[in-house]
Amino acid sequence: MPGAEPPTVSLPELRSLLASGRARLFDVRSREEAAAGTIPGALNIPVSELESALQMEPAAFQALYSSEKPKLEDEHLVFFCKMGKRGLQATQLARDLGYTGARHYAGGYREWLEKEA
Repeated sequence: MPGAEPPTVSLPELRSLLASGRARLFDVRSREEAAAGTIPGALNIPVSELESALQMEPAAFQALYSSEKPKLEDEHLVFFCKMGKRGLQATQLARDLGYTGARHYAGGYREWLEKEA
């Protein structure tokens, strides 16, 4: 239903998903922000590029991002930014495109840095 908040993931959930290798993590901040530091294993796709990226052919996605394109049915596609706003936007966008497993890590990189660093 439009306007509904997409599912979120908490830091403890995120830790356990990452530890078991079950999550794909997407950093939707700018390239400059991500280059300065990100959550290990995250793929940086700035939110401005996300819609076109998620609609690319898998081979084109692989060529551009050096990573496998997520599948619509993938379960734990976790989007984050620094504070939550762009991550929320990205999660909603992915869900609108049919990625039913898209989830938002609302704490963002700021919480990760505080708790993990």
